[in-house]
Amino acid sequence: MPTRTIGDVDLHYESTGAGVAVVLIHGLGSYIGDWRPQVDALGDAFRVIAVDLRGHGRSSKPPGPYSVSQLAADVAVLIRSLDAGPAHIVGLSLGGAVAFQLAVDAPSLVRSLVIINSGPSFVATWQLRLAVLLRLFLVKVAGLQRVGAMIARRLFPRTEQEPLRRAFEEHFVTNDRRAYEASTRALIGWTVADRLSAIGCPVLVVSGDRDYTPVSAKEPYVAALPNARLVVIADAGHACTLEQPDQVNRVLRTFLTSV
Repeated sequence: MPTRTIGDVDLHYESTGAGVAVVLIHGLGSYIGDWRPQVDALGDAFRVIAVDLRGHGRSSKPPGPYSVSQLAADVAVLIRSLDAGPAHIVGLSLGGAVAFQLAVDAPSLVRSLVIINSGPSFVATWQLRLAVLLRLFLVKVAGLQRVGAMIARRLFPRTEQEPLRRAFEEHFVTNDRRAYEASTRALIGWTVADRLSAIGCPVLVVSGDRDYTPVSAKEPYVAALPNARLVVIADAGHACTLEQPDQVNRVLRTFLTSV
């Protein structure tokens, strides 16, 4: 499996196709494999690079603390080492936070941004902060298996989504607990909301209509970005890339080919 040594981590990635690069950055507790529908849909037109963030998948899992800036710096070094910039950066949830951070810290590497069910200030409210702290508590006292089952039921609540629930649970339990906790803590207090005006590249914000964060909460930061628009995926929650891959892939392809 291809890796790049970046500081104190070996960063695992997969690359397919040719042309302008599209870098896919997964969510918390996820990994490269959850991007399979998008890799398959985009690989004929782009150089698609999916990466396991530090602490995730097959990448190294050093002890924390982690930070969103550190995760973004890892991805920046990877893009440079692969001579893949400027690239389209696509991030889901935690990956969206990393994408935002990359856009403000290394704008020359970013051709465009696609932010999926995420935002520029991940736990700015006390409700979100409490939810993160509760997640950390549950992981510690209940373990990854039980927490994974709880998250899977929330992500994929329908009977016909049983295969998605099962796949999520099977991967989630393979996470390193301390690395997962360090990645979760990285979000507490993180924000680039005061730097949005500096992001001049085209930005597509994608939201499931049943995401944890309502569409109405995303509209203000979309309006604050100089060159952004919002697309809502119907009948989809937080993991819309897996729930409604055809809808998401059409939106991605239309946007990426237009930039």
